[in-house]
Amino acid sequence: MNPLRSLILAAARNDAVRRAVATAPLSRSLVERFVAGETTASAIEVANRLVNSGLTVTLDYLGEDTTDSSVAERTVRAYLELLAGLGERGIAGQAEVSVKLSAVGQLLDEELALEGASRICAEAERCETTVTLDMEDHTTTDSTLRVLNKLRQRWPWVGAVLQSYLYRTEADCTALSGSGSRVRLCKGAYAEPEDVAFTSSHDVDLSYVRCANTLLAGDGYPMFATHDPRMVRIIGERARWYDRKPGGYEYQMLYGTRPDEQLRLAAQGETVRVYVPYGEEWYGYLMRRLAERPANTTFFLRALASRK
Repeated sequence: MNPLRSLILAAARNDAVRRAVATAPLSRSLVERFVAGETTASAIEVANRLVNSGLTVTLDYLGEDTTDSSVAERTVRAYLELLAGLGERGIAGQAEVSVKLSAVGQLLDEELALEGASRICAEAERCETTVTLDMEDHTTTDSTLRVLNKLRQRWPWVGAVLQSYLYRTEADCTALSGSGSRVRLCKGAYAEPEDVAFTSSHDVDLSYVRCANTLLAGDGYPMFATHDPRMVRIIGERARWYDRKPGGYEYQMLYGTRPDEQLRLAAQGETVRVYVPYGEEWYGYLMRRLAERPANTTFFLRALASRK
């Protein structure tokens, strides 16, 4: 792993660094680049702006690794409020939600997470939108896929996320490439051991392309999460090879990352979905984004240097 990436991921677990970033004068501009505020209202405003510009959205209420049932319940209620707000604003058809199961109690009890996710899915159904289950570190993969399968018995549109840096993912893509299956393919943002994951970026990229081919050859709806210009080009070429027309797949990119490219692809008729995080628990998310793209650390270091 890149030494700088390792350092950033270690900082994500350091309370002293978190306090420094949270109190630095430049932190607000840093956070606002990647996070749509801390409230439901601010998230809906950002989503509405993106939808009006021709993009689609998936919103993530930040938080993970919850070990308190009251916090898990608060997270579920936040999603219910968000979905109701999207419906009232009239943009639920273009804005879905992404849910981390560890934020709704997965580490406490898988059934608790299933119950919370089911309530979110029921509200999404009422608002006529969808839900995607985010994937976290490899220790939760089997549990997340079990919950996914149970949710899909009632809501077959629930989306899955698979990470190309895991050895197992090509087989998981095959298993989840059936008709109606929505699958987001990403590279992965967690520090994983060598016995479960590719460690070189080249191998992760090769795995991404193999997995993309599997999804495009299947009958499901692939969602390609990447900012890599080369990978965007490859996906477009492979989509044409498999006779996938725009609308039969989509690109996904993070809020604040390559916004001009998002609009360029959308102007060409591609479906582009922006992953929009919001909420008070922004720190861990921000640090993983910096780890994925170490060039962003310039903003981070300026924020730390400016603290008073």
